[in-house]
Amino acid sequence: MHTLVILALDQVIAPDLATPIEVFTRTRLPDGREPYRIRVCAPTRTVDAGVFTLQAPYGLEALAEADTIFVPGRADPLLPVPAEVIDALRDAAERGTRIASICSGAFVLAATGLLDGLRATTHWAAGPLLAELHPKIEVDPDVLYVDNGQILTSAGAAAGLDLCLHLIRRDHGSAVAADAARLSVMPLEREGGQAQFIVHDQPPVPRGSLFEPLLRWLEENAGQDLTLADIAAHVGMSTRTLNRRFREHTGTTPLQWLHRARVRQAQYLLEVTTHPVERIAAQVGFGSPTSFRDRFKRVVGTSPHSYRAAFQRGAG
Repeated sequence: MHTLVILALDQVIAPDLATPIEVFTRTRLPDGREPYRIRVCAPTRTVDAGVFTLQAPYGLEALAEADTIFVPGRADPLLPVPAEVIDALRDAAERGTRIASICSGAFVLAATGLLDGLRATTHWAAGPLLAELHPKIEVDPDVLYVDNGQILTSAGAAAGLDLCLHLIRRDHGSAVAADAARLSVMPLEREGGQAQFIVHDQPPVPRGSLFEPLLRWLEENAGQDLTLADIAAHVGMSTRTLNRRFREHTGTTPLQWLHRARVRQAQYLLEVTTHPVERIAAQVGFGSPTSFRDRFKRVVGTSPHSYRAAFQRGAG
């Protein structure tokens, strides 16, 4: 039987803690056997889990017998990681133990150095902070999970479900994983990654900037078939000067800014209307439905149809 140990630290996020327990305790092999033994351990007997206090039945010694270790997220990812936890995780990695994190649990793994030189993910809102604090990690905030073989990371609690099902499929095949997915009332694989949940804000522009009026004009006219020459003519600049100065102020080009504005408008229309994708493409200023679909998927990480299925709030 595979021993799966969940490491709980103070301020552990309750849904992150519950996710692997929920998925792995329900998993059954074709002959009805339970393939996983679940244990919860902590460096202290009592753990602050926010909405409740957890009495951990095992100490860190349980990590020595683990086949897989799960590290749930913590409400404050900047909380220090106890030295004994860092040592125990490093020792487990040296033994070849599989180690996975959910959400901000990636910060715990980052503190051990186990993610250095690897691609990793965390909740999209915490991605920039993880990248800033740990520049040796290649942070990918757009995906649901990253599998590096021995070390795995996932986004928020829902993405933790995806990671758990992925591990079950690795361990016991697609049929067992599909059964576990059905019991969790979710698909074995979800289309798209975290990008569809990210609010794609435009780069900030200093108040009083020369480009404040231009950005308002672009937002108001995003549905028009604007070219770079049209934008340059509006502000009385050459296209070359406009591109250079716009990038200096915003970090992007006028057309890239305009495309993001159009995608944001399209997201809103997909959420609140039942308009066909072709109509929305025209409304927000894309020359064709094909170019709209391509741009939308590059920015959001999924198709307009799948985005609408996930986020539609009702017809407007």
